[in-house]
Amino acid sequence: MESSTRILLLGLDSAGGVIQSDRNAEALLAGRPGGLRGALLEDLVPGGAAPLAEALRSGRERTVMLPVGSAAERDAGLAREAVVTVHPMTPVVPGAVACPAALAVIRMPAPLADRFVDPAVTRRALLEDGLPRIGATLDLELLARGLMDVLVPHFCNSGALLLLESLVDAEEPPASGTPPLRRMALASDDHDTAWDAAFPTGEVLVYPAGTPHERCLLTGEPVLTLYGGDDAMLLAEKWGRPPVADLLKGTSLLLLPVRLDDSDRPGAAGFFVCTRDTAHRPFDAYDIEIGMEFAARAARFVDGARRYGRERATALTLQRSLLPTGLSAPSSVEVHHRYLPGSRLVEVGGDWYESIALPGGRVALVVGDVAGHGVRAAVTMGRLRTAIHTLAGLDLPPAEALERLDLLMSTLGEREPHFATCAYVVYDAVTGRCEVASAGHLPPLLAAPGAPATYLDVPPSPPLGVGDGPVASREFTVEDGTLLFLYTDGLVENRGRDIDDGLARLRRVFDGREPDGPAASGAGAPAAGGASLTDLCDGALGGVFDDRHRDDIAMLVARLRRIPSSHHVSWELPAEPAAVRRARGLVRDRLERWDLMEMADSTALLASELVTNAIRHAGGRVTLRLVREGGLLCEVQDSSDGRPRVHGTYEPDDSALTETGRGLHVVGRLARRWGVRRTATGKAVWCEQALP
Repeated sequence: MESSTRILLLGLDSAGGVIQSDRNAEALLAGRPGGLRGALLEDLVPGGAAPLAEALRSGRERTVMLPVGSAAERDAGLAREAVVTVHPMTPVVPGAVACPAALAVIRMPAPLADRFVDPAVTRRALLEDGLPRIGATLDLELLARGLMDVLVPHFCNSGALLLLESLVDAEEPPASGTPPLRRMALASDDHDTAWDAAFPTGEVLVYPAGTPHERCLLTGEPVLTLYGGDDAMLLAEKWGRPPVADLLKGTSLLLLPVRLDDSDRPGAAGFFVCTRDTAHRPFDAYDIEIGMEFAARAARFVDGARRYGRERATALTLQRSLLPTGLSAPSSVEVHHRYLPGSRLVEVGGDWYESIALPGGRVALVVGDVAGHGVRAAVTMGRLRTAIHTLAGLDLPPAEALERLDLLMSTLGEREPHFATCAYVVYDAVTGRCEVASAGHLPPLLAAPGAPATYLDVPPSPPLGVGDGPVASREFTVEDGTLLFLYTDGLVENRGRDIDDGLARLRRVFDGREPDGPAASGAGAPAAGGASLTDLCDGALGGVFDDRHRDDIAMLVARLRRIPSSHHVSWELPAEPAAVRRARGLVRDRLERWDLMEMADSTALLASELVTNAIRHAGGRVTLRLVREGGLLCEVQDSSDGRPRVHGTYEPDDSALTETGRGLHVVGRLARRWGVRRTATGKAVWCEQALP
């Protein structure tokens, strides 16, 4: 039962006359004992005769809301709305002792003066009925509002909850002296906007010295104060807020400290501000006892929400810091990404994406998903991202890169078993070739211009950290303007939809036939080729935001195009010493066409060193290639799979160093970076210089 509700009982005869009544009804409706006998329900409750007649006629109870009050209250227009329920009883037997034909139960608001009179009613409403409903709330702001909804109107007319700013904001250092507080929530039973104006929610403030609020915060003890006119005026002057004097004049103020067991400072971590106006009984010792029990239970809720909030913030910060902040790709490749955190039930996950520009106009596109959620999944995701960057820098093919990742996951799984899925694509913007490998991941979606979207048939492999089987890859050539879409399972699978339905809907988006996707150019006509990547991502995400059990989602879409043919050139050279001189001439001629003659000497020297090494150590014909994309890349391909090695440390005047290895020392000095990658027929040694 709420402290603001009274229940009145009336026994009625078949004519609606009162033949029995309880003491509450006599006190509230008649003002004297026995004053209701013989009165009609219609006189006490205008409109009450109709529900009585209906209940007696149908034999079923009837509930209505009607104005109820004493004769004086009705005459003055002060009758209060009450819920009136009429229960039919046993029919009246003629000549028998008078017994009620119906029972009227009236639930009505109590008079203002009696609102906080009964401590037992207040305790039950405050501690037993209200607190259990909000105890599971882990959001600190929602918890604060819920606590105020319990405190007002069951304990006070107006109230507020203030907590230390260092408690709410983990990055806020503890302050010396009187620490700042943040007002988390405010409530008043009359909904007067003056309270919100004088005490705004979310305000950070320091109470003046000598105020009851400072004393409660520093001592951690409850403070009871009765504000007369002068006291309220003095507090308003100290605070610099004139409206406070009118709001607190004549009120009874009770401050209830919020004390945390693990607090590293003396005193309280905050307090509840409770006020009762002049129309109600002021606070007393019983109220302090009840209020302190409420504050103690509320402190446990606040501590739980604070701990959860900090752990959640730590996990989110960790995950966001581990996700890529920027994507790199050749100038001809357009890449767009989206990351959607999981719902508040999931939120932190292990999904990630990558777009890593590789030398020679190539790009590695990666999307992965670590099984599970929380900090552990985020940490594992960060490790895999670091490993992916390392493997991409080594120019390993996708299949071999995933095999290395599988070994890493197996090593990590020795301490804590877990697994992940990953799709790895390398696109060469010079040749238009794609190489795709997948470890337990959903198939990439490919949409060529003018053709329907299809899912790539990639050789299946077990997830990373699960199987020991080899990872196979697939190579193919794509047309310019082809869309490649990589995604995680949260996009196409949820509790209410089968994964096949999600995959079909995603394909319709890229075909331009999904209502949530880009506008279709015709019935069933593939239209995604001309749509913006942003629109495609929006269409793919259509309908997933309202899923309360949504997993986190990572997606990567790329529009693949070759770099212009005028930006790259290749020559096939014979394996003979004269080829070195020819290579220098070809390089100088091409750089003159590209208006890069200031790089001619250094590039010719680099090309001659790489061609010389290939002829000397590999044999067979070699291919020299120049690519102008982000820098100037010089690459020599041969048929040997042996990786060149640098021996010793080269100095120009070091006569002890043999000719072996000298070329790579020169390459290392002149180029900003160099490396080796495997090809289908052998290897390619490349070096890159910055464009002027």
